[in-house]
Amino acid sequence: MTDVIVVGAGPTGLMLAGELRLHGVHVVVLEKLTEPTAETRGRGLHTRSVEMMDQRGLLDRFLAVSEKFQVGGFFGGIMKPWPDLLDTAHPYGLSTLQPVTERLLEERALELGAEIRRGREVAGLSQDEDGVTVELTDGTRLRSRYLVGCDGGRSVVRKLVGVGFPGEPATVETLLGDMELTADAATVDAVVAEVRKTQLRFGTIPNGDGTHRVIVPADGVAEERATAPTLDEFKQRLRDVAGTDFGVHSPRWLSRFGDATRQAERYRVGRVLLAGDAAHIHPPTGGQGLNLGVQDAFNLGWKLAAAVDGWAPDGLLDSYHDERHPVGARVLDNTRAQITLLGTDAGAVALRELFSKLMDFEEVNRYVTEMITAVGVRYDFGEGHDLLGRRMRDIELKHGRLYSLMHEGRGLLLDRTGGLSVAGWTDRIDHVIDHVAEAGGQLDVPAVLLRPDGHVAWAGDDQQDLLAHLPKWFGNAAG
Repeated sequence: MTDVIVVGAGPTGLMLAGELRLHGVHVVVLEKLTEPTAETRGRGLHTRSVEMMDQRGLLDRFLAVSEKFQVGGFFGGIMKPWPDLLDTAHPYGLSTLQPVTERLLEERALELGAEIRRGREVAGLSQDEDGVTVELTDGTRLRSRYLVGCDGGRSVVRKLVGVGFPGEPATVETLLGDMELTADAATVDAVVAEVRKTQLRFGTIPNGDGTHRVIVPADGVAEERATAPTLDEFKQRLRDVAGTDFGVHSPRWLSRFGDATRQAERYRVGRVLLAGDAAHIHPPTGGQGLNLGVQDAFNLGWKLAAAVDGWAPDGLLDSYHDERHPVGARVLDNTRAQITLLGTDAGAVALRELFSKLMDFEEVNRYVTEMITAVGVRYDFGEGHDLLGRRMRDIELKHGRLYSLMHEGRGLLLDRTGGLSVAGWTDRIDHVIDHVAEAGGQLDVPAVLLRPDGHVAWAGDDQQDLLAHLPKWFGNAAG
């Protein structure tokens, strides 16, 4: 029996596979595509995802193939300067095309020992008290203790376990794709600038490989949204909207997306869980989709590993839904708002002008930027210190950086007092005594207990209080 089957080898599934392998969990990833996709739907990592890659020692790999960007807000087509003093050591995003992100995450998962099987499509599944049985379209049956559906917005796994996917259907649709242009850059830039005065769902973005990402509003909502548009359809819409088709040719891929927003009613059904687009879909405004998925995986990975290893306390696996479902709901809400801001009617234009002026206020810009980049995510851990439930930013310590101590995906007690102990949990938690962690005011509490995903589970200096909190996240003491 396999420990965990992950269905889907996109960014979410590959991130999850790597997280599980950090803890020695036997992982098999099933992917229906025979080759990695060339579609560049996701175009980058926001700040929180950058932090996560740093926490796992992957950031240098991404920096080597990415460009940094600092566009604050990035909300409803409104661009503002990055707010000062954002609460992060990484005040930037990374422009990384999705195939590159998938390649780096796949390399990492394979290095750690994950097994990826391509050309394998799920046709059925059933579960019992001990595990999940999966049937593939070729008749093969596989057995695992847990299964996670990371298989996209049309998730087969979600449908097979009967999870509702309520929300709103698409009311507008946009065509997008990567293709070559014969028009010169000056002409393209001039046309785009003129059209975007009234239509923000339009644009071209160089991909750096001789192709451009082209975006243009569709003529209504297609009945068969899974069917890609043709190049002729693309050209016609460009001529309708911009008066020119830029001489587009040689498409790498063409697709369409709508403004549908839907969220799974439950992220867990017994031994089956959902993550990424299988759990939530929304318009790509703000570039949050890929990031939301890998952040799901970052939250789930260590919890699922704890369940497999047998030390997970009651409720730990359920906390995945409790924590991530509200985060997903908030992303759906902010994309709904952005679609309204992107409208072309007089009310939308007036609203966008007002919102743009509001974002000139530092506090508003900061709030919106922290929302889009997920820096502002705080889980509800109950009453306690202001840091409780927040992710911990990277800080300089006596022996290096905080994030450099988190590469193995373990819990961490950062102790400035030198008088605390995690005896009984040392197989799950690293204890770091650092008396100079307060340098620069980066840490104003005596000690913090971090979960493997970097969120603060406890803060203080009382050993008995620490002992009362350890079992909630890290189970019973060994021995």
